[in-house]
Amino acid sequence: MSDKTIRVKRSSVVLRGDPGFVLARPFHPMGAERVQKICSRILALPDSEVASLLGQVLAEFGERHRNIRESFRRNYRTLHVRPVTEAKMSEERELLLGAFFTHEYSLEAAALFNPSIVPHPDQSGIAAGSTRFILSLRATGEGHISSITFRTGVVDAGNQIAIDPPGRYRIEPEIVNSEGRTVEPPGSVAEHAPGEVQAMAGSNYEVRFDAGSKLPERVLFPMTRAQSNGIEDARFVRFDDGAERTYYATYTAYDGRRIEPQLLQTSDFLHFKFGTLKGPAARNKGMALFPRKIGGFYAMIGRRDGENLYVLFSEDVESWPTAERILEPAFPWEFIQMGNCGSPIETEAGWLVLSHGVGPMRKYCMGGFLLDLADPRKVIGRMKTPFLEAEGSERDGYVPNVIYSCGSILHGRELILPFAISDSETHFATVPVDDLLASMS
Repeated sequence: MSDKTIRVKRSSVVLRGDPGFVLARPFHPMGAERVQKICSRILALPDSEVASLLGQVLAEFGERHRNIRESFRRNYRTLHVRPVTEAKMSEERELLLGAFFTHEYSLEAAALFNPSIVPHPDQSGIAAGSTRFILSLRATGEGHISSITFRTGVVDAGNQIAIDPPGRYRIEPEIVNSEGRTVEPPGSVAEHAPGEVQAMAGSNYEVRFDAGSKLPERVLFPMTRAQSNGIEDARFVRFDDGAERTYYATYTAYDGRRIEPQLLQTSDFLHFKFGTLKGPAARNKGMALFPRKIGGFYAMIGRRDGENLYVLFSEDVESWPTAERILEPAFPWEFIQMGNCGSPIETEAGWLVLSHGVGPMRKYCMGGFLLDLADPRKVIGRMKTPFLEAEGSERDGYVPNVIYSCGSILHGRELILPFAISDSETHFATVPVDDLLASMS
């Protein structure tokens, strides 16, 4: 079977960014002096005007957020306002001060793309032959700041994909320190941020969502300097280590100038731990963890030099000392560079790795290769031509002519493949895994 006989079935399901999904985020005018001037103006208002203004704000924004009062209260507590009198400030005035230092951020206003998919930890209550899944997405808004958002859905016995309603609200988690104590979030780490949060600049921290929230409501928004311009291209994988299952995600932290590979882990999608990937082999973008240990070691596939693909091994999931190159561009559609499209998938024939290649006119296409199960440094099969590329209107978007994915799953003998088109929106396809395996030479 040649690559061109791979039966790719595009789904009619499309996820587009919704500008109505907004977070109530801290608003920080530059400079402590300016902040104090704004506070002084609000402190000088008579009580009656404070009550009237707060009522207007709550009437205008209260329906757009689950608990806008709590957002105002939290943002007020970060201000360190110098009072003009010794009298205790009223709750209404505190909330109004918080409102002046809050703004709405539209998470998906620019794009909703680069998806990754994993089986949901809860598979109860669905029809036989179905799989419930979690989809992670790169949501991009004003200033091209990227965060991680989620959707849930089900693929049924006939490989039909359905996405659950995403809900109305979007929420951020609490930051918790190593003792489990909540730390007030300042938004992205700025010069005036509280010292305890400044200490998180190394990107090692934990967050926890309200247990009563729904998964599509939860947003992982940048919180450290390293992430300040985006948490990009998370590649989630369900990692099996004996009796324990952990969901890991490798992603790229971007501060506007530098990129840094980082690691996210969770067991329940409520409590997340962020950490920096260390070691000389943990470089560049697009690292993806294998779903289990191999020979007693964690294994990773990555592109440490920006062009070729490597396999990495380590005893520690956060530290990667060495890498071995396994593939370099060989065909015109990948001459510029190669990369993975998510974590390797275990099949009876070997580790199936979907790849992307960049060719003429910076066109991104998807192909694949096969690695030996026992020793993934050995390439035992490779597609000579891509099996998926942008067609028709898929070519048009924020970055034209790009097909990209951060992860897929097997559902029986069918590959469920979410993919982004032109860095704009998310589509889905199903592909028989036997077709993919047969295309390797």
